[in-house]
Amino acid sequence: MSSSNGDGGHARERDEPWYVAAFRGEYLAVYPHRNLESARVEARWILQRGVHGRVLDHCCGFARHTLALRELGVDVFGMDLSPDLLRHARELPGAERLAGRLVRGDARRLPFRDATFDSLVNLFSSFGYFGDEGDRAVLDEIARVLRPSGTIVLDLMNPARIRAGLVPRSRAERGGFEWIEERSLADDDRRVVKRVTKVAPSGERQTWTESVRMYELDEMEALLAARSLRIEGVDGGFEGEVAGPAAPRQILRARRAETSL
Repeated sequence: MSSSNGDGGHARERDEPWYVAAFRGEYLAVYPHRNLESARVEARWILQRGVHGRVLDHCCGFARHTLALRELGVDVFGMDLSPDLLRHARELPGAERLAGRLVRGDARRLPFRDATFDSLVNLFSSFGYFGDEGDRAVLDEIARVLRPSGTIVLDLMNPARIRAGLVPRSRAERGGFEWIEERSLADDDRRVVKRVTKVAPSGERQTWTESVRMYELDEMEALLAARSLRIEGVDGGFEGEVAGPAAPRQILRARRAETSL
């Protein structure tokens, strides 16, 4: 399908769920700062927060954290829905460490047996994609594949910071293309929506939308508790930031109950 664009011409929109359209190969150009170098720093931080044993990098994208954890000797597996991003994992330096460790799957129906993992990490706003019912299904699956006393690190957007500092529109030149990003809030300011337009030198435009539900800390506490997952700590970022309204991130550390669900 196509639609008119405020800068003139028409933008061809991808007629598929946003969480499929947004994670094609272009994702790497939209978020160039999400690279292996930063993942190595974050992987060390994750291990300092109690992640241990067999680990699932849940919604791993192009597996940068999976690889960074493998470099540290962790028994980690990565899973993502996007075949494009999983293919890009092969281009990472040292990708041979990932052989047999990447799986394509849907977070609402994880392709793993019960109690497979000691720890699970979900990083960089990879939760809040599927509506209330779908998001609850994701948490059900996380609890199912975690062993008793298992640890999760759930890295969410900080709603207060997003609402206070949302940039409505930005432009950038990357990789020979112009990138236009338009941001807004929806659902009583509980959802952040970003419309991305990629403009080729020929003038051809492709447009897709990201739409992520933001969760307050008390909402997540209740959702996790209903699945025998108790929050043990909250961090504001990967560089020692204290949690609060101005913190860059909202990173939850939770543990599953010792007894089975």
